[in-house]
Amino acid sequence: MIIANNVNKSFGKLQVLKDVSVNCEEGQCIALIGPNGSGKTTFIKCLLGMVVPDNGFITFKGSNIIHDWEYRKHIGYMPQIGRYPDNMTIAQVFEMMKDIRKHKTNIDEELIHAFGLDKLMQKRMRTLSGGTRQKVSAALAFLFNPDVLILDEPTAGLDPVASEILKEKIIAEKQKGKLILITSHILSELDDLITQVMYLQEGQLRFHKSIELLRKDTGEEKLAKAIARVMQS
Repeated sequence: MIIANNVNKSFGKLQVLKDVSVNCEEGQCIALIGPNGSGKTTFIKCLLGMVVPDNGFITFKGSNIIHDWEYRKHIGYMPQIGRYPDNMTIAQVFEMMKDIRKHKTNIDEELIHAFGLDKLMQKRMRTLSGGTRQKVSAALAFLFNPDVLILDEPTAGLDPVASEILKEKIIAEKQKGKLILITSHILSELDDLITQVMYLQEGQLRFHKSIELLRKDTGEEKLAKAIARVMQS
């Protein structure tokens, strides 16, 4: 579904991505893991078309994304920190996004109701707590029933109940055959979710393997311990 082929990106003299090649398929839930400064955010921005690689290319369903920006309507993106117009109400933000996307059918409002956002629709964005803003970001990512979900630190700022609601939603979407890419520093949050692990370090893809193979290679069942074993070696 998404293929990155020898993707390179530099900012000035700093090379952030170095020949990153990866194949991401439907039905996979992939953890994108790596130390701070490893290139995770830049890689995500390349997938979203927000950053253009210096060399290499990315395809979505066989088409180079540089030549067809329409592919982005098939992606739901949840940023680590969502930024919205302060004076808009929650309802206005959702209506604005529907107008921008011109998508009126097959709307997925499950998280709106599960998070209780339907009772807060007239609240202005500037009055919301960080956790509630995170709920808005999550609900927007799933709203248009996309084929691909890219979730950047999705549970950051969420209370335990909301975090479990979101994880259950991710599992349900994975079971529908969607491609899901997640970044998180809280690796214990990912144990029940992911099928694959991508590990970036200093801009290079050190490995991309199934969670089963990672556990076998490291002898560790928990993702956090498995990654720690990899980093130590």
